[in-house]
Amino acid sequence: MDVAMVSGGMRYSSVEAEAAAWVARLQGERTADTEAGFQAWLHDDPAHADAFERATEIWAMLPGAALCFQNGDGHPARQPLPPARPQRPLLALAAAILVLLGFGAISGLFSTSPDYSTARGEQKIATLDDGSRIALNTNSQVDVRFSDDRRRVRLDRGEAMFEVAHDADRPFIVDAGSKLIRAVGTVFIVRRDGEDVTVTLIEGKVVVSDAAPPPRGATPVAPAELDPGERLTAGERGMRIARAESIEAVTAWRRGQAIFRDTPLIEAVAELNRYGGPRLAVPDPHVAALPVSGVFATNATPDFAQAVATLHGLHVRDDGETIQILR
Repeated sequence: MDVAMVSGGMRYSSVEAEAAAWVARLQGERTADTEAGFQAWLHDDPAHADAFERATEIWAMLPGAALCFQNGDGHPARQPLPPARPQRPLLALAAAILVLLGFGAISGLFSTSPDYSTARGEQKIATLDDGSRIALNTNSQVDVRFSDDRRRVRLDRGEAMFEVAHDADRPFIVDAGSKLIRAVGTVFIVRRDGEDVTVTLIEGKVVVSDAAPPPRGATPVAPAELDPGERLTAGERGMRIARAESIEAVTAWRRGQAIFRDTPLIEAVAELNRYGGPRLAVPDPHVAALPVSGVFATNATPDFAQAVATLHGLHVRDDGETIQILR
C-alpha cells in the first residue's frame, strides 16, 4: 500500500520518499551491503523502479547536489565523508529531491510530454515535438517524456508503431515493461501484453535490453540488436529472435485488418477480440485448434465467424454480445 506522507504542506508517497533516500545514499560510499539493499528494494515492487527514475531525474536537475560529495579540488570524493557529518548532505539532498517532487518540478520539465491512449477498437496517431510519430493500436497507452538529452516513451499497454525522427544526440527509448528499446532514427512496432513484449523492426536498427539490472548473482542478458524484418519476443519463457511475418502482415492493423496464415483459430479469435464488436468464443478445444488463413477486417467479428464456419463446416451462435463458433 502506498502511504501518503506530508512535509511542509506538500504530499508525497512513501515510495517517493524511499526513492529519494536511495538516490542520496547511492551518491555516498557504495558498499556491498548498500548495493544489495538497493537491489532488493528496486526489485520488490515495479513502482520502486519508476519512483527511482523520477528521483534520479530530479537529482540531475539539482545544480549543486554533486558538490556535496566533492573534494576541495573539485573532483569526486573517493573516501567516505567525516564521521561527524556523514548524513547531513545525504539528508539535504533527499529533502531537496522531495521538495521538487512535491512542487511537481518534473511536470514542468516534461510539460510537452502528454499521455496518449486509445479505447478498444480505436486507433490514433500522435506527432511528437521532435517530428517522431506514434501510431497507437486498439486499447493502448503511452507516456511520453522528453528532456534535453533523451526522448523516452513508456508503453503501458497495447501496441504502437514508432516512426522515429533522427537525432543522434537524443536517443529514442521505449520502455515496455521489462525491456528497453533504443533507437535513433528508425521504424518499429512494440506490443506489450502484461509482461510479454514483442518488438518488430521495420526499418533501421534498434537495440533491446533489460530495463532493470539482474538480481544479484544472476548472469546479465546481453542486449540484442535487431535487423529489419526481425522480431524479438520476451516473456516467461525467455527471449528469442526470429524472422517476422511479412511487413504487410505486421502492419495490417494500420489498415484495419488482421492477416492469418495457418493460425490456430483460438489465436485468431484472441487477436480479433482486441478490437471492437461482439466478442468471439470457441468453447470446443478441437475447433479451437483448426487453422485459419486469410485477411479479415478487425471490426467485423460476425463476418469472420461466418467465414470460418463456412470453411470448416461449423455453426455460429450469436446472442448479440458473444459469437460462439461451434461444431
